[in-house]
Amino acid sequence: MRIVFIGQKGLEIGESGGGVEQHVSHLAHLLAQRGHHITVYARKRYGSTYLHDEPNIHVKYLPTIHRKNLEAIFHTILATIDVLFRSYDIIHYHGVGPSTVAWIPRLFKRRARTIVTFHSQDRFHRKWSWFARQYLHLGEWTACWFPHATICVSHGIQLYVRDHYHRQIIYIPNGVDIQEVQEDYLLRQFHLQSKKYLLNVSRLVPHKGQHYLLEAYARLVELMPKRMQEMDLVFVGAHSYTIEYERQLQTLATGNPHIHFLGHRSGEELKQLFAHAYLYVQPSESEGLSVVVLEAMSYGVPVLVSDIQPNLEAMKHTGFSFKNKDVDDLTRALRELLDRPELIARAGTEVKEMMHYHFNWQVIGDHTEIVYRSVRH
Repeated sequence: MRIVFIGQKGLEIGESGGGVEQHVSHLAHLLAQRGHHITVYARKRYGSTYLHDEPNIHVKYLPTIHRKNLEAIFHTILATIDVLFRSYDIIHYHGVGPSTVAWIPRLFKRRARTIVTFHSQDRFHRKWSWFARQYLHLGEWTACWFPHATICVSHGIQLYVRDHYHRQIIYIPNGVDIQEVQEDYLLRQFHLQSKKYLLNVSRLVPHKGQHYLLEAYARLVELMPKRMQEMDLVFVGAHSYTIEYERQLQTLATGNPHIHFLGHRSGEELKQLFAHAYLYVQPSESEGLSVVVLEAMSYGVPVLVSDIQPNLEAMKHTGFSFKNKDVDDLTRALRELLDRPELIARAGTEVKEMMHYHFNWQVIGDHTEIVYRSVRH
């Protein structure tokens, strides 16, 4: 099949990418390896590490407006217009915002089939303006009613759509590959030691909740100073139109040499940072099915997450949780887990077994192909 992806920033774009970009990259490579011809529309402003070494993948760059509230939709409109003059079997939009223009190929490209993946309720992300949130709310409706089929990445979204939009949509989760990493030599450049740091990997944006983690860590320094002398806190990720929030986080961390902001990391560096963390902490206020939580667990690293439904769904009772937006409860949970390394070790074994069973990319690829074929017949 000739398949096109629209809505993502690009393919393998490093620090500028998020969960949607990781999802699209994995899916594009997987489907290309199965003989499908994949086109990925990318925004010109983002660089790419993609080397164009797969004959079945084509990245097509188009310009956009470099404004937070306009960048995605303007690029999506240009990509959609371009699609009308090309031959595709499947036009696959990623995200509720991009789905607002899915009516165009439905009307003018009738031989093609249109799919939307509902990744998350983006309107709850605090970086958006009031108008953008209303538009994203509209996007939820269009994601359910405009395409030939809608995919969601979590059961929570599936139930939400059933109850609010009265549509049955298809659950296909995000996936990860199980990782085996023993080496830790790259940790030295960051002055870190294996199993002696807490890790958060995410864009530095308010709804990801890094400020809650910093506040809890500061309390633990006072409550258990000796233990915290050998337990660093590591943030990996860059801001996304949120430089003021990044400055706020750095201000909260001032004066503590055990707190590290490493910016964007990838490749072997990121693998070693994941593999040797004592605990992965995800204090986010809202999510889809978090790719980075799945990624942490794929290394056998236990996770502590806010108790929002998508986070709980991702860990499937094999990790730990605390009350969303509650620094007191986050502090309590961290203190308990820092005092019980045997609990951490047991949880690490359990999460890896669970990941292999529930979030296998090959199975995800199978199910995606089934959806594509079903809408064509």
